[in-house]
Amino acid sequence: MSLSRKDKPLYLQIKNILKDRILHGVYPLGENIPSEPQLEQEFSVSKITVRGAIQELVQEGYLERGSGKGTKVIRNKAASKLSKWKHFTEILVEEGHQIQKKWLRAEAIRTEADTELHELFGEQCFKLERVYYLDDKPYIYYTHYLSMVLGKLKLSDLNARSLYELLEEHNISLDRLRDEFSVAAPPPEAEEILQLSGKGMPLLKRSRYSYDEHGKITEFSVGYYNTELQNYIVNYDV
Repeated sequence: MSLSRKDKPLYLQIKNILKDRILHGVYPLGENIPSEPQLEQEFSVSKITVRGAIQELVQEGYLERGSGKGTKVIRNKAASKLSKWKHFTEILVEEGHQIQKKWLRAEAIRTEADTELHELFGEQCFKLERVYYLDDKPYIYYTHYLSMVLGKLKLSDLNARSLYELLEEHNISLDRLRDEFSVAAPPPEAEEILQLSGKGMPLLKRSRYSYDEHGKITEFSVGYYNTELQNYIVNYDV
């Protein structure tokens, strides 16, 4: 995997990639991550760089080093400032599934007058598309919309980090989320990416509004879930 030499330090980029794999079940709880030589080869970096990334994850409580036994995953849950409830993907990972995500496109678009996007972001916004795979099968298709305050945004900017990490790097904080659920037929591009069995098949649709601490919209996203593969799950502790 190639890393950006113009971005944050290489060890932090690798740390974020490894952390993402832990949180999405690529490296399961209780099992070892690849060895340092394997990671050096994958990322084409030095031993010092790999060790720096691993040390960060050890300090954050995700990994544990064992003398002669490799480096084990001991935690696969992210701390959330927004909610004490578990994320949907965390629940799936705990149940033994593997989640992978892939960014598809990133572009600036002009919004049409009298539309929700125009009301939220004005004349222009960024449009980002990605797909989540559940056990190697396309499961969720997301479209994210962001304000132009991020400046120029390319797909390569997202390869080694999550969307919310990118927002944090631009000092854009999230204070409140609002989710709306409905059932709707997905757009043609979503049907194709999700490999649906029939056109016009209604799917679970989630619309998310993310606000900063001042109540200003930060991000708006729409996700379509192929619940034929997996139901949407919410666990509540009482």
